[in-house]
Amino acid sequence: MKYQTKEKITRGKIIITLILVLCCIIWTVPTLGIFITSFRTGDAASSTGWWKAFSNLKDFTLDNYNQVLFGQRFNVGNANGTQTIRGATMLSAFLSSIAVTLPSVIIPILIACAAAYAFAWLSFKGRNFFFAIIISLLVVPLQISLIPILRDYNKIGLNGSYLGIWLAHTGFGLPLATYMMYNYISALPRSILESAFIDGSSHFTTFVKLILPLSMPAIASFAIFQFIWVWNDMLVSLVFLSGAGQKLQVVTVRLMNMAGTRGTDWHLLTAGAFVSMILPLGVFLGLQKFFVRGLLAGSVKG
Repeated sequence: MKYQTKEKITRGKIIITLILVLCCIIWTVPTLGIFITSFRTGDAASSTGWWKAFSNLKDFTLDNYNQVLFGQRFNVGNANGTQTIRGATMLSAFLSSIAVTLPSVIIPILIACAAAYAFAWLSFKGRNFFFAIIISLLVVPLQISLIPILRDYNKIGLNGSYLGIWLAHTGFGLPLATYMMYNYISALPRSILESAFIDGSSHFTTFVKLILPLSMPAIASFAIFQFIWVWNDMLVSLVFLSGAGQKLQVVTVRLMNMAGTRGTDWHLLTAGAFVSMILPLGVFLGLQKFFVRGLLAGSVKG
Protein backbone atom coordinates (compact mmCIF):
# COMPACT_ATOMS: atom_id res chain seq x y z
CA MET A 1 0.00 0.00 0.00
CA LYS A 2 2.83 2.39 0.87
CA TYR A 3 4.53 1.58 -2.45
CA GLN A 4 1.32 2.29 -4.36
CA THR A 5 0.84 5.57 -2.46
CA LYS A 6 4.38 6.73 -3.30
CA GLU A 7 3.86 5.70 -6.92
CA LYS A 8 0.64 7.74 -7.10
CA ILE A 9 2.38 10.75 -5.55
CA THR A 10 5.25 10.49 -8.04
CA ARG A 11 2.83 10.15 -10.94
CA GLY A 12 0.90 13.18 -9.71
CA LYS A 13 4.08 15.25 -9.51
CA ILE A 14 4.99 14.28 -13.06
CA ILE A 15 1.54 15.28 -14.35
CA ILE A 16 1.65 18.61 -12.51
CA THR A 17 5.16 19.28 -13.82
CA LEU A 18 4.09 18.54 -17.41
CA ILE A 19 1.08 20.86 -17.04
CA LEU A 20 3.30 23.65 -15.69
CA VAL A 21 5.80 23.15 -18.52
CA LEU A 22 2.96 23.32 -21.05
CA CYS A 23 1.65 26.53 -19.48
CA CYS A 24 5.13 28.05 -19.58
CA ILE A 25 5.49 27.15 -23.26
CA ILE A 26 2.08 28.62 -24.12
CA TRP A 27 3.02 31.81 -22.25
CA THR A 28 6.57 32.06 -23.61
CA VAL A 29 6.04 31.36 -27.33
CA PRO A 30 4.09 34.59 -28.08
CA THR A 31 6.64 36.59 -26.07
CA LEU A 32 9.44 35.00 -28.05
CA GLY A 33 7.64 35.88 -31.27
CA ILE A 34 7.32 39.52 -30.20
CA PHE A 35 10.99 39.61 -29.24
CA ILE A 36 12.09 38.24 -32.62
CA THR A 37 9.77 40.64 -34.46
CA SER A 38 11.32 43.58 -32.60
CA PHE A 39 14.55 42.96 -34.56
CA ARG A 40 12.91 42.58 -37.98
CA THR A 41 12.27 45.25 -40.59
CA GLY A 42 8.77 46.52 -41.15
CA ASP A 43 8.44 44.87 -44.56
CA ALA A 44 9.66 41.51 -43.28
CA ALA A 45 7.38 41.59 -40.26
CA SER A 46 4.38 42.37 -42.48
CA SER A 47 5.12 39.76 -45.14
CA THR A 48 6.17 36.67 -43.17
CA GLY A 49 5.63 35.26 -39.70
CA TRP A 50 8.25 35.46 -37.01
CA TRP A 51 8.84 31.69 -37.17
CA LYS A 52 10.30 32.21 -40.67
CA ALA A 53 12.64 34.99 -39.56
CA PHE A 54 15.80 32.88 -39.48
CA SER A 55 15.39 31.87 -43.13
CA ASN A 56 16.74 35.28 -44.13
CA LEU A 57 19.12 36.88 -41.63
CA LYS A 58 19.26 40.08 -43.69
CA ASP A 59 15.82 40.98 -42.35
CA PHE A 60 17.24 41.52 -38.86
CA THR A 61 17.99 45.11 -37.88
CA LEU A 62 18.44 47.35 -34.86
CA ASP A 63 16.61 50.22 -36.52
CA ASN A 64 13.40 49.53 -34.55
CA TYR A 65 15.19 50.12 -31.25
CA ASN A 66 17.01 53.08 -32.73
CA GLN A 67 13.72 54.73 -33.64
CA VAL A 68 12.11 53.89 -30.31
CA LEU A 69 14.99 55.14 -28.17
CA PHE A 70 16.22 58.11 -30.20
CA GLY A 71 13.12 59.25 -32.09
CA GLN A 72 11.13 58.14 -35.10
CA ARG A 73 12.23 59.52 -38.48
CA PHE A 74 9.84 61.60 -40.58
CA ASN A 75 10.29 62.97 -44.08
CA VAL A 76 9.18 66.59 -44.22
CA GLY A 77 9.02 68.56 -47.45
CA ASN A 78 10.07 72.18 -47.60
CA ALA A 79 11.34 74.75 -50.11
CA ASN A 80 14.79 73.18 -50.14
CA GLY A 81 13.51 69.66 -50.79
CA THR A 82 12.75 66.79 -48.46
CA GLN A 83 14.29 66.84 -45.01
CA THR A 84 14.42 63.92 -42.58
CA ILE A 85 13.73 64.82 -38.95
CA ARG A 86 13.28 62.81 -35.81
CA GLY A 87 10.21 62.86 -33.63
CA ALA A 88 10.06 62.89 -29.86
CA THR A 89 12.31 60.36 -28.12
CA MET A 90 11.37 57.75 -25.54
CA LEU A 91 13.62 59.42 -22.96
CA SER A 92 11.15 62.21 -22.28
CA ALA A 93 8.32 59.65 -22.13
CA PHE A 94 10.31 57.60 -19.61
CA LEU A 95 10.86 60.63 -17.42
CA SER A 96 7.19 61.53 -17.67
CA SER A 97 6.13 57.98 -16.76
CA ILE A 98 8.46 58.02 -13.74
CA ALA A 99 7.07 61.39 -12.67
CA VAL A 100 3.55 59.96 -12.90
CA THR A 101 4.24 56.54 -11.39
CA LEU A 102 6.34 57.22 -8.29
CA PRO A 103 3.95 59.67 -6.56
CA SER A 104 0.99 57.51 -7.69
CA VAL A 105 2.57 54.64 -5.73
CA ILE A 106 3.84 56.49 -2.67
CA ILE A 107 0.75 58.63 -1.95
CA PRO A 108 -1.85 55.80 -1.78
CA ILE A 109 0.54 53.65 0.29
CA LEU A 110 0.95 56.34 2.95
CA ILE A 111 -2.79 57.06 3.10
CA ALA A 112 -3.76 53.38 3.05
CA CYS A 113 -1.31 52.46 5.82
CA ALA A 114 -2.68 55.20 8.07
CA ALA A 115 -6.27 54.22 7.28
CA ALA A 116 -5.57 50.51 7.83
CA TYR A 117 -3.96 51.25 11.21
CA ALA A 118 -7.01 53.27 12.24
CA PHE A 119 -9.47 50.57 11.13
CA ALA A 120 -7.44 47.81 12.79
CA TRP A 121 -6.45 49.31 16.16
CA LEU A 122 -8.52 52.44 16.84
CA SER A 123 -12.08 52.47 18.12
CA PHE A 124 -14.38 55.15 16.73
CA LYS A 125 -18.01 55.41 15.72
CA GLY A 126 -18.86 54.09 12.27
CA ARG A 127 -15.59 52.21 11.86
CA ASN A 128 -17.17 49.13 10.27
CA PHE A 129 -19.47 51.28 8.13
CA PHE A 130 -16.67 53.39 6.67
CA PHE A 131 -14.49 50.32 6.13
CA ALA A 132 -17.32 48.62 4.23
CA ILE A 133 -17.74 51.71 2.02
CA ILE A 134 -14.03 51.73 1.15
CA ILE A 135 -14.01 48.02 0.33
CA SER A 136 -17.18 48.34 -1.77
CA LEU A 137 -15.34 50.81 -4.01
CA LEU A 138 -13.35 47.84 -5.32
CA VAL A 139 -16.31 46.84 -7.49
CA VAL A 140 -16.78 50.29 -9.04
CA PRO A 141 -15.56 50.20 -12.68
CA LEU A 142 -12.81 52.66 -13.45
CA GLN A 143 -14.32 53.68 -16.78
CA ILE A 144 -17.58 55.12 -15.37
CA SER A 145 -15.70 57.62 -13.20
CA LEU A 146 -13.44 59.11 -15.88
CA ILE A 147 -15.93 61.55 -17.42
CA PRO A 148 -17.22 63.03 -14.12
CA ILE A 149 -13.68 63.47 -12.83
CA LEU A 150 -12.55 65.00 -16.12
CA ARG A 151 -15.38 67.56 -15.97
CA ASP A 152 -14.39 68.54 -12.43
CA TYR A 153 -10.73 68.78 -13.45
CA ASN A 154 -11.61 71.12 -16.31
CA LYS A 155 -13.50 73.38 -13.90
CA ILE A 156 -10.65 73.66 -11.39
CA GLY A 157 -7.79 73.57 -13.91
CA LEU A 158 -6.23 70.20 -13.00
CA ASN A 159 -6.61 68.57 -16.41
CA GLY A 160 -3.29 68.10 -18.18
CA SER A 161 -1.23 68.31 -14.97
CA TYR A 162 0.75 65.83 -12.91
CA LEU A 163 -1.26 66.66 -9.79
CA GLY A 164 -4.50 65.68 -11.51
CA ILE A 165 -3.29 62.25 -12.60
CA TRP A 166 -1.63 61.66 -9.19
CA LEU A 167 -4.96 62.24 -7.47
CA ALA A 168 -6.76 60.03 -10.00
CA HIS A 169 -4.41 57.07 -9.56
CA THR A 170 -4.46 57.58 -5.79
CA GLY A 171 -8.23 57.42 -5.69
CA PHE A 172 -8.38 54.36 -7.94
CA GLY A 173 -5.71 52.51 -5.93
CA LEU A 174 -6.78 53.36 -2.38
CA PRO A 175 -9.51 50.69 -1.91
CA LEU A 176 -7.20 47.80 -2.78
CA ALA A 177 -4.30 49.32 -0.83
CA THR A 178 -6.45 49.81 2.27
CA TYR A 179 -7.79 46.27 2.07
CA MET A 180 -4.33 44.71 1.69
CA MET A 181 -2.77 46.80 4.44
CA TYR A 182 -5.68 46.16 6.80
CA ASN A 183 -5.30 42.39 6.38
CA TYR A 184 -1.63 42.63 7.31
CA ILE A 185 -1.76 45.21 10.09
CA SER A 186 -4.75 43.61 11.82
CA ALA A 187 -2.81 40.30 11.96
CA LEU A 188 0.11 41.81 13.89
CA PRO A 189 0.33 40.64 17.53
CA ARG A 190 -1.49 43.03 19.84
CA SER A 191 1.19 42.56 22.49
CA ILE A 192 3.65 44.52 20.32
CA LEU A 193 1.42 47.59 20.31
CA GLU A 194 0.61 47.26 24.02
CA SER A 195 4.31 47.18 24.82
CA ALA A 196 4.83 50.36 22.81
CA PHE A 197 1.96 52.11 24.57
CA ILE A 198 3.31 51.04 27.98
CA ASP A 199 6.64 52.64 27.07
CA GLY A 200 4.81 55.91 26.45
CA SER A 201 4.58 55.86 22.63
CA SER A 202 1.75 57.75 20.99
CA HIS A 203 -0.30 56.37 18.12
CA PHE A 204 1.73 58.41 15.64
CA THR A 205 5.08 57.20 17.02
CA THR A 206 3.84 53.62 17.08
CA PHE A 207 2.62 53.89 13.51
CA VAL A 208 5.82 55.45 12.13
CA LYS A 209 8.46 53.52 14.06
CA LEU A 210 6.72 50.18 14.56
CA ILE A 211 3.83 49.52 12.16
CA LEU A 212 5.43 50.80 8.96
CA PRO A 213 8.68 48.78 9.33
CA LEU A 214 6.74 45.63 10.21
CA SER A 215 4.41 46.16 7.24
CA MET A 216 7.14 46.26 4.60
CA PRO A 217 6.10 42.92 2.98
CA ALA A 218 2.54 44.15 2.41
CA ILE A 219 3.76 47.60 1.34
CA ALA A 220 6.18 46.08 -1.18
CA SER A 221 3.49 43.73 -2.49
CA PHE A 222 1.05 46.55 -3.16
CA ALA A 223 3.85 48.73 -4.54
CA ILE A 224 4.52 46.11 -7.21
CA PHE A 225 0.84 45.96 -8.20
CA GLN A 226 0.41 49.72 -8.23
CA PHE A 227 3.69 50.42 -10.04
CA ILE A 228 2.96 47.96 -12.84
CA TRP A 229 -0.65 49.16 -13.12
CA VAL A 230 0.26 52.85 -13.36
CA TRP A 231 3.29 52.27 -15.61
CA ASN A 232 1.28 50.19 -18.10
CA ASP A 233 -1.80 52.41 -17.94
CA MET A 234 -2.79 54.23 -21.09
CA LEU A 235 -6.47 55.07 -20.56
CA VAL A 236 -6.09 57.27 -17.48
CA SER A 237 -3.01 59.01 -18.86
CA LEU A 238 -4.69 59.58 -22.22
CA VAL A 239 -7.73 61.14 -20.52
CA PHE A 240 -6.11 63.32 -17.86
CA LEU A 241 -2.89 64.30 -19.69
CA SER A 242 -4.44 64.88 -23.11
CA GLY A 243 -4.36 68.65 -22.71
CA ALA A 244 -0.63 68.76 -21.96
CA GLY A 245 0.64 67.81 -25.43
CA GLN A 246 3.77 65.75 -26.04
CA LYS A 247 5.75 67.15 -23.11
CA LEU A 248 3.82 65.03 -20.58
CA GLN A 249 3.20 61.96 -22.73
CA VAL A 250 3.88 58.71 -20.88
CA VAL A 251 5.48 55.62 -22.40
CA THR A 252 2.24 53.88 -23.35
CA VAL A 253 0.80 56.92 -25.12
CA ARG A 254 4.10 57.51 -26.92
CA LEU A 255 4.12 53.91 -28.15
CA MET A 256 0.56 54.27 -29.40
CA ASN A 257 1.58 57.32 -31.41
CA MET A 258 4.61 55.51 -32.78
CA ALA A 259 2.39 52.83 -34.29
CA GLY A 260 0.79 55.46 -36.54
CA THR A 261 -2.84 56.31 -37.00
CA ARG A 262 -3.39 53.29 -39.26
CA GLY A 263 -1.12 50.89 -37.40
CA THR A 264 1.32 50.58 -40.29
CA ASP A 265 4.32 50.86 -37.97
CA TRP A 266 3.15 48.21 -35.53
CA HIS A 267 6.59 46.54 -35.65
CA LEU A 268 7.88 49.48 -33.57
CA LEU A 269 5.51 48.45 -30.79
CA THR A 270 7.36 45.17 -30.37
CA ALA A 271 10.65 47.00 -29.74
CA GLY A 272 8.93 49.58 -27.57
CA ALA A 273 7.27 46.86 -25.51
CA PHE A 274 10.62 45.40 -24.45
CA VAL A 275 12.09 48.84 -23.80
CA SER A 276 9.14 49.84 -21.64
CA MET A 277 9.22 46.65 -19.55
CA ILE A 278 12.79 47.16 -18.30
CA LEU A 279 11.89 49.33 -15.31
CA PRO A 280 8.79 47.36 -14.14
CA LEU A 281 10.77 44.14 -14.43
CA GLY A 282 13.54 45.62 -12.31
CA VAL A 283 11.03 46.74 -9.67
CA PHE A 284 9.43 43.29 -9.57
CA LEU A 285 12.75 41.47 -9.25
CA GLY A 286 13.96 43.92 -6.62
CA LEU A 287 10.87 43.45 -4.43
CA GLN A 288 10.29 39.79 -5.25
CA LYS A 289 11.29 38.52 -1.81
CA PHE A 290 8.46 40.55 -0.25
CA PHE A 291 5.87 39.63 -2.87
CA VAL A 292 4.66 36.24 -1.60
CA ARG A 293 4.86 37.32 2.04
CA GLY A 294 2.71 40.33 1.25
CA LEU A 295 0.12 38.30 -0.66
CA LEU A 296 -0.23 35.85 2.23
CA ALA A 297 -0.53 38.64 4.78
CA GLY A 298 -3.46 38.07 7.09
CA SER A 299 -4.47 34.78 5.50
CA VAL A 300 -3.33 32.71 8.49
CA LYS A 301 -3.61 33.81 12.09
CA GLY A 302 -2.35 32.14 15.22
